[in-house]
Amino acid sequence: MEKTKRSLLKNQGFQSFIASIICILLGLLIGYIVLLFINAEGATQAILVIIKNFFKYPSAGAAMKYFGSTLVKASPLLLCSLSVLFAYKAGLFNIGAAGQYCFGAGICLYCALSLRLPWFVCMVFAMLGGALLGIISGFLKSFCNVNEVISGIMLNWISLYTVNTLLAPVKEETSHYTLNIYNVNTDAMLPKLGLDKLFTNNQYVTLALPLSVIVAIVIWIILEKTKLGFELRATGLNKNAARYCGMAERTNTILTLAISGALAAMGASLFYLTGYEQWSVTSSSVPAMGFNGIAAAFLGGLSPIGAIFSSFFIQHITEGGAYVDKTKYCSQISDLISSIIIYLCGFVLFMKTFMNNMIRKSELKKGGNE
Repeated sequence: MEKTKRSLLKNQGFQSFIASIICILLGLLIGYIVLLFINAEGATQAILVIIKNFFKYPSAGAAMKYFGSTLVKASPLLLCSLSVLFAYKAGLFNIGAAGQYCFGAGICLYCALSLRLPWFVCMVFAMLGGALLGIISGFLKSFCNVNEVISGIMLNWISLYTVNTLLAPVKEETSHYTLNIYNVNTDAMLPKLGLDKLFTNNQYVTLALPLSVIVAIVIWIILEKTKLGFELRATGLNKNAARYCGMAERTNTILTLAISGALAAMGASLFYLTGYEQWSVTSSSVPAMGFNGIAAAFLGGLSPIGAIFSSFFIQHITEGGAYVDKTKYCSQISDLISSIIIYLCGFVLFMKTFMNNMIRKSELKKGGNE
């Protein structure tokens, strides 16, 4: 029995799960303390609203509809988290996922609104655009020894202003938002497959939902069950050893960041081709989706399957934060609480390391006593 318990505690999947739960609870606790300091009277109600999200609606139909809206935003977040963890498995930190997401959004919207192309073509071009940014970072890393974090951050802002310029001709005359895809090119909208009816006629629930989950499963298969995945992980663990074994280190680096960029850009197309949101050509900041993907990747234990659940949770609390009583708290309080929880989600690996150290000390102590 004792041996089984020790074996369970050493299991990586179990450790990731426990570490994620601890980080979530810590995030909620700190968020609650912040609410108490700001306005103690409404703190309990506010934190419960954040946790409940769509469950706050008494009507089952309304709850299902807004549950669908949470899933609509969770799908691109899942792709961004896959982008980050795929690169991380190869020893790379793709902070450029935010820019790749941004660039993918710009290309798919331009293809849809200006060129009037169908949705699958828009998605392919978006993925190619994201892959191009990944290749640039990979090339600079492999041949110029430029850290991918530096090149990724620079490309984030280049992407943002390039997209603003690209989409300026297809914006509405009376606003700074791009044209509505539904009014311009219905062929560019993702197929609904009847999913909209399942979520009380929520027109934004589309193919994006099952497709994002399928992509997560495919990424898991690539990383865990293929030669390519083994080489990428080996390169990430020890580049010198991988090179000694004949693995193409530079090629693997470029390929990893290209795939990572394509995933982030695909996430953007899965979101903007639903028509849920229009792009503002006066945007001065990179969309948060790419950065939230970092937290989702680590909260999910750097597992593609875990990322499915962590992405939903992060989007769940983000959406729930919008329902906080604005008469008691400022409009930014929802973003503050959500940010605290998301920030704590990034400590999953730290918690796993702490747990392993405690297990190791316990075993050494037990061995010394024997």
